[in-house]
Amino acid sequence: MSQKLDSQVPSGDISEKWTKHKFNMKLVNPANKRKHTIIVVGTGLAGASAAASLGELGYNVKAFCVHESPRRAHSVAAQGGINAAKNYKNDGDSVYRLFYDTVKGGDFRAREANVHRLAEISTSIIDQCVAQGVPFAREYGGLLSNRSFGGAQVSRTFYARGQTGQQLLIGAYQAMMRQVDRKQVELFTRREMLDLVIVEGKARGIVVRNLLSGAIESYSADSVILATGGYSNVFFLSTNAMACAVTAAWRAHKKGAFFANPCFTQIHPTCIPVAGEMQSKLTLMSESLRNDGRVWVPKTAGDKRHPSQIPDNERDYYLERVYPSFGNLAPRDIASRQAKFAVDSGRGVGPTGVAVYLDFRDAINRLGKKAISERYGNLFQMYAKITGEDPYEVPMRMFPAPHYTMGGLWVDYNLMSTVPGLFVAGEANFSDHGANRLGASALMQGLADGYFVLPYTIGNYLANTKTDKLETSHDAFKGAENAVKSEISKLMNIKGNRSVDSFHKELGRTMWEYCGMSRSAEGLKKALGDISKLREEFWTNVRVPGDASYVNPELEKACRVADFLEQGELMCQDALERNESCGGHFREEYQTPDNEAKRDDENFCHVAAWEFQGVGKKAQLHKEELKFENVKLSTRSYK
Repeated sequence: MSQKLDSQVPSGDISEKWTKHKFNMKLVNPANKRKHTIIVVGTGLAGASAAASLGELGYNVKAFCVHESPRRAHSVAAQGGINAAKNYKNDGDSVYRLFYDTVKGGDFRAREANVHRLAEISTSIIDQCVAQGVPFAREYGGLLSNRSFGGAQVSRTFYARGQTGQQLLIGAYQAMMRQVDRKQVELFTRREMLDLVIVEGKARGIVVRNLLSGAIESYSADSVILATGGYSNVFFLSTNAMACAVTAAWRAHKKGAFFANPCFTQIHPTCIPVAGEMQSKLTLMSESLRNDGRVWVPKTAGDKRHPSQIPDNERDYYLERVYPSFGNLAPRDIASRQAKFAVDSGRGVGPTGVAVYLDFRDAINRLGKKAISERYGNLFQMYAKITGEDPYEVPMRMFPAPHYTMGGLWVDYNLMSTVPGLFVAGEANFSDHGANRLGASALMQGLADGYFVLPYTIGNYLANTKTDKLETSHDAFKGAENAVKSEISKLMNIKGNRSVDSFHKELGRTMWEYCGMSRSAEGLKKALGDISKLREEFWTNVRVPGDASYVNPELEKACRVADFLEQGELMCQDALERNESCGGHFREEYQTPDNEAKRDDENFCHVAAWEFQGVGKKAQLHKEELKFENVKLSTRSYK
């Protein structure tokens, strides 16, 4: 039976909700903080900032990292920048404008109160990071520099060349390691969470696999934070690092945490195109390149001339033509769909014909090669190394690819899931971006959650909740351990004929074809049938070589792909249920005459939160109705 989800959004004016809520929340005094233990799973921006902040407050923190170092978290790959409503450019920015742009950019499918809080906190994030020594780009006079990003007409994006994520992660990592040195944070590397432990209805610990020894280990705490990123690797080829997975969130989902809006996935418009069948991942090129690069294709289908031989009057700068107000800085979902339309019309470029040009010729002529190199030099170098082409001399070739996931575990205003004591931060939750994330907002959300939200809301939970000390000898831990061991043993003993990667690739092709940039009821129904058959074959015919009691990357992948197979079904189910187009969710049946997304606010202005009912069984849908009291529901237009 469907239940009404309580978002716990405070009453009052939206600009005062967070301030009043912070005051009204209960506090844990310093002496009592020492009595509490908090587990943080994931040490990217959201996880490292949360661990550092909670350790600084005096809590005992256990932080778990799947890599040998937190510095390898996928946050390091973010290139272009982090948004903040500082209005340094004096170009009309404000907290409200950032709030408005984010709600509109998400196609009115985000919770207003969460988005406004994010916009409020954004200014403090920059101050925090500057104090940590993050080397943001600066103007000649020393002031912090800003640049533009898609979906906004102001310059609010702070950046460190094309390495913003790396520099922010180093800042959070240093803050966390300071707490490790003080013994407030205990860091566990090369551990992967494989189950959530629930005692008396509350999240009280996790079960992990030690990726070096193969040992199954249990850890208890008074609350658990998941900061484990997104699930774009369900498509196999994505911009995500190879270790990015849905496993931690999915195992929590199977223990009662609702999964919200799983079909809301972002296809990033500027990625280096697929080069061959043996490719294992795709490379993102920062959206910041669209500040100076112009996107185009030949006007004539089948035109295979060298780009230098195609004159301007035979080029279609389609984003500038279709969206003159925003041009090349149209939001990601829109820019990606237009690239697909151009390729589908036979005007794609490059050897495969599945690409568009991102051209810096005019910017180099206008500003000079030195200025472009100062802005994007490391990105140009990366492109040249991967493709063997010099982007100073020839246009870059780009095509959309799976990138960020707006869906994730459902959380309330306090970032707590439907499992009491289980908090979810950063990309692992669904909360702030609606159906499409604006560029440079992922880093903003991760650090806002970790540095500025969770330290308050977890304290309030602990102050209101009785949590007795719990040993890992408790039956709930033993039961979870045995379940994990049983699954691993089953995988190792199938001894089938197909590799893990072959299943993952087939799943990825199905997801990209039927639940990627474009979806239809017919295609989604076919995908559901195909994935179900593939999942059944996986459990009878997968081959996992090696030993479970040692380093075994194939076993790691097998556990993750098993979860992707189940989660892929939920994504398709969610996409089939949502009979509208919005943001990154483009249903072919629901579009305007000029091929724009057509929302149905009467029937789908809600968060779709799914409750697990069993493998192969249809999940139970619960809805959180979305109310727009501060931003008027309107048809998105960037023209």
